[in-house]
Amino acid sequence: MSEQRRTEGTPTRRRGIALENALTDAAWEVLVEQGYHGFTYEAVAARAGTSKPVLYRRWSRREDLLVATLARHWRPLDLPDTGSLRRDALVLLRKVNTERARMVVLLHIQLADYFRETGTSFSDLRDRLRIADQQSPFAALVDRAVKRGELTETPRPERVVNLPFDLMRHDMLMAMGAVPDAAIVEIVDKVWLPLLGLHHHSTQEDL
Repeated sequence: MSEQRRTEGTPTRRRGIALENALTDAAWEVLVEQGYHGFTYEAVAARAGTSKPVLYRRWSRREDLLVATLARHWRPLDLPDTGSLRRDALVLLRKVNTERARMVVLLHIQLADYFRETGTSFSDLRDRLRIADQQSPFAALVDRAVKRGELTETPRPERVVNLPFDLMRHDMLMAMGAVPDAAIVEIVDKVWLPLLGLHHHSTQEDL
């Protein structure tokens, strides 16, 4: 059905997951174009070619619709398993750099009103999008390194474990996009590994 033919309340044959996917796809388009300020039931319903009650039946709060929309478009990254904590961290950060940089910057800009309105942060939102009881990617990498004997089994602050993502996000926002690979190597070798009790003197061959 073309956008020209879509009107509020237009009946469709979509049901179940197909309908929810269509709704969250429309919601994503509205969010990208108009930000959280324009992320309204009216705008999403019009874009999806449906009625507001269809949205309200599934998501009674705008915040719930937002989280559902982001969950559909913020796909989890596959965790690398190279046998080395350093290589795992580099591979993961490089994936973030190539696959997530644009979205990270976009969400910070388009969700500025949401963060102000709710008093939350990007990190809080990221935690909400994570599957219940699922570890953060870097916590999983650290646990794996402990099991391999690369790291000692000792309590580590969550802030330290997740620091690579936070530093990457900061650099992305400063650069308004992807960051140089040298910055990724520096985050891992000069900041993160020493905090974990590991030291690596990188060479050109192992970058």
